[in-house]
Amino acid sequence: MEMEQIKEISKKIKTNKLLRIEIIVTIICLFLGTLLHFIYQWSGENELIASFSAINESVWEHLKLVFYPMFLMAIIEYFFVKEIANNYVEAKTIGIFSAISFIVVSFFTYTGMIGTNLLLIDILIFVISIILGEAISYKLMKRRNESTIQSKILASIITIFLLICFIVCTYYTPEVNLFRDFTTGVYGIDKA
Repeated sequence: MEMEQIKEISKKIKTNKLLRIEIIVTIICLFLGTLLHFIYQWSGENELIASFSAINESVWEHLKLVFYPMFLMAIIEYFFVKEIANNYVEAKTIGIFSAISFIVVSFFTYTGMIGTNLLLIDILIFVISIILGEAISYKLMKRRNESTIQSKILASIITIFLLICFIVCTYYTPEVNLFRDFTTGVYGIDKA
């Protein structure tokens, strides 16, 4: 066998392994995101649990169902793919940002068009957002170009900023539609 053929086979093996891992990660994210929809209620409305689980039916709180599972799985996945994935930190940050952006844009677009939200469409948006985010991550991790330390730092800062926003806005909720529970009209934790 020629060296080029060996390199090509090795590349295909790495790509297949990365794809299998991304599919597993996607399934786990869907499962964890679904759990996070209910865990706050199950905990007796524990305020610590509120920082990472949905506390109401606002779009913002539903973004947690995507952000936290994808963030957690990105940390865990790193140890399995660090030798075969390129641009890992950047790819995962862009994937997470794409997933949460898809939810915001899709939800407000379709509810603006029909005047209400529908549970089935909301669930489909959740599922599609995670699949989309992980697919984007996968595509970016397959790219050959190497990331720079500056791009890794920027991606890390963006992810940490999002994490801080999710925690802070749980307890100090801005009164804008993104944070409004459209079923109750409440913003953030209902203290009633």
